[in-house]
Amino acid sequence: MYFITTLVDTKYFRPSYRAPTEKEILRPIPRGSVDENSPFIFIGGVPRSGTTLMRAMLDAHPDVRCGEETRIIPRILGLRAQWKKSEKEWNRLQQAGITNEVLKSAIGSFIIQVIAGHGAPAPRLCNKDPFTMKSAEFLSEMFPNAKYIFMIRDGRATVHSIISRKVTITGFDLNDYRQCLTKWNSAITTMNDQCDAVGDKCLRVYYEQLVLHPEAQMRRILNFLDLPWNASVLHHERFIGKDISLSNVERSSDQVVKPINVDALSKWVGAMPEDVVRDMDELAPMLRQLGYDPNANPPNYGRFYGVRFC
Repeated sequence: MYFITTLVDTKYFRPSYRAPTEKEILRPIPRGSVDENSPFIFIGGVPRSGTTLMRAMLDAHPDVRCGEETRIIPRILGLRAQWKKSEKEWNRLQQAGITNEVLKSAIGSFIIQVIAGHGAPAPRLCNKDPFTMKSAEFLSEMFPNAKYIFMIRDGRATVHSIISRKVTITGFDLNDYRQCLTKWNSAITTMNDQCDAVGDKCLRVYYEQLVLHPEAQMRRILNFLDLPWNASVLHHERFIGKDISLSNVERSSDQVVKPINVDALSKWVGAMPEDVVRDMDELAPMLRQLGYDPNANPPNYGRFYGVRFC
């Protein structure tokens, strides 16, 4: 199987698809020894929770290649979840000989081809599609040696970022803070349960701690991933447009060209309607469960409740 790649990139972004020219080549998908037993890294979380920053920092490591969001991996996982949820549809598949094992094998092969084929080969291949975290348990069945980085961020900051930056997410009403917080709570609950389901293969990483204490957190993350320490991960911005390519359609791309910073920590404070702030504990109970203080405006991100970061 072959795919088209360009030899010339813009400074930061890969160009949009166009017909190939003589300056473009066909090369085989670099699968090599990549298979279902490969130690893949999956980065997930609710969008606008630091997943792009996390993948850029890991991409700066010489042994890792993440690359841009594929967008199709969470969709194929979502389709399988829909089929499984519908007793009628699942029965039809079983009657047709499309058993869970057949689906698992087919979807696993598809994901391997996409991850291996959409970028350069590397000792550790990584995928960053935020909503894959909703399917961590199924992914772990297909890829027993994979590990998961679950990015967590204060839901108030996440929702404010989604709304202010007009990030389109199915089911989120960008005109309604109350509704978006409810949707955030639902999504983060599912992801948190999935993280629990795969046990010690999943590491929770708080965005606030990552930007406040980048070296301590990256040492923790690389240790979890069985990767050697490399200080390049603290300076991802130096590799943008070189070893790290960004998509010009991902909303976070314009931010990760900058060094690690704390600018976005409390931008949400004062932006929400008073009634939403008042009802925060009721709208988003996962805030408290994850260690955030739902009544603090602004919060003290140096202090979490019942959460360990080392």
